[in-house]
Amino acid sequence: MQASVAPVFGGYPVMLSAAAGGLLFLAFPPYGFWPLAPVAVALLSLVVHGRGTAWGAGQGLIFGVTFFVPLLSWTGSAVGPVPWLLLSAAEAAYCVLLGAALPLVQRLRWAPLWVACLWVAEEWLRSRWPFGGFPWGRLAFGQPDSWFTPYAAYGGAPLVTFAVALCGVLLARCYVLAARRDRPRRVLLAATAAAAVPVIGLGAAAGIGTGSAGPRVTVAVVQGNVPRLGLDFNAQRAAVLDNHVQQTLELASQVRSGRLPRPAFVIWPENSSDIDPLANPDARRLIGAAARAVGVPILVGAVLDGPRDRVRNVGIVWDPARGPGQTYVKRHPVPFAEYMPLRPIARAVSKEADRVRRDFLAGSAPGRLTIAGRRIGDVICFEVAYDGLVRDVARTSGLIVVQTNNATFERSGETYQQLAMGRLRAVEYGRTVVVAATSGVSAVIGPDGAMLDQSAVFSPDVLVRTVPLRSGLTLAARLGAMPEWSASLAGIAAVGWAAVGWTQWGRRIPAPRRRVAPARDVQGTQDARDEEEAEEETQSV
Repeated sequence: MQASVAPVFGGYPVMLSAAAGGLLFLAFPPYGFWPLAPVAVALLSLVVHGRGTAWGAGQGLIFGVTFFVPLLSWTGSAVGPVPWLLLSAAEAAYCVLLGAALPLVQRLRWAPLWVACLWVAEEWLRSRWPFGGFPWGRLAFGQPDSWFTPYAAYGGAPLVTFAVALCGVLLARCYVLAARRDRPRRVLLAATAAAAVPVIGLGAAAGIGTGSAGPRVTVAVVQGNVPRLGLDFNAQRAAVLDNHVQQTLELASQVRSGRLPRPAFVIWPENSSDIDPLANPDARRLIGAAARAVGVPILVGAVLDGPRDRVRNVGIVWDPARGPGQTYVKRHPVPFAEYMPLRPIARAVSKEADRVRRDFLAGSAPGRLTIAGRRIGDVICFEVAYDGLVRDVARTSGLIVVQTNNATFERSGETYQQLAMGRLRAVEYGRTVVVAATSGVSAVIGPDGAMLDQSAVFSPDVLVRTVPLRSGLTLAARLGAMPEWSASLAGIAAVGWAAVGWTQWGRRIPAPRRRVAPARDVQGTQDARDEEEAEEETQSV
């Protein structure tokens, strides 16, 4: 069994695991110190190095708790601490699995590759199960504007996660070699490999925004704002709708006066009309008047009643002449927020469960809409975090729209964490991404991930910008889920191979066959042994 490197740190592995989680949290918006992400990966790798699976599981739990509790603190702003802490604990459980697996694969050849694959596999599982998963906190989502970001154009968010993790593991390997006073050239080689990962990513920036530059289109984003912070704003649905109507009428006035260019279409955010405009004549009249005033279609975020006792979260293309047309129904309602699975159990855990009085019904078709003759891809709120949902619309659309409502989470980091996902998606698919938020931050993001325009939070605003439409596909769009599946399967296979080698046969995975030097060359034999022993040591981490 290889010795742990924890004593090199002074014997405080629990503190180091906690520090790793805290550093990873600081790598995410609103702080955004992105170089801390590979440092956090390196710390966790070092803490579990040379240890058993039970030890790794415990350190993974500490790491997960210290990362997810602060990262998801915004979930407690509306429903209190119990659901927030339960969600954080559930997410941290995946880090337990990761921590248990790391010591196994660190014993294999090419260990840094298998460790990086395990980070992708952990995020793959967490993004799908249970209840459709919750991908918040993926390593890639902390890299909206870093040297690692360009990898998104070649392998999507999973490749960004892989690159960040690989860099961190190589940093850990460099430390181990230096702590053992290994040969300087080995330390230099590990350091060079660690530095090469982000440098290659920076060099790959020349390829982002791939796609045929099609026509340009002028888009307007209306942020009407809400009357009051917090969950109770839903009680003021009429005021929210009025705010968006008034901002659109002001936009129409400025267009007529020549102060602003006429947009091809207008984007309203999620929940801009929580009053069903298909059933309520007053809401229908207000939206129709706004569309006729501006003279172009509006993509309205609305809540529709039915069927039965359900409701639907939708985007509706509202034509100034014909009224409501194409509709996208949100495909992934948020469990415990937009619908309540296991309602009796949830009610026993928190009385806030009854705030979700009517469950949202999931849609079945991707948000591929045609507005003013342009094909756009619509996703609603948290859907931007799910690779498959964004991929379904990005491949066939010239522009991606994210309709969202962050008012519930007040002035927390949630707004900026979600905005970072939109920036990464822009690079991933080489598409302009338009974010329309009820209370901010609304934004226009270029195909290279650059922020072209953005609003402040909790203030009314209108963004008008001319942006490119693209028709080509990035390599990430062509490969689809292949990079994620490949890395995940490789990581899982590595764990299986390591477990078989250690538990079933009761011995270490075979080391490289030793070269036998002639007996007369005593010094040469000793040198060969030294070199082989050093080679075995470097296979870990």
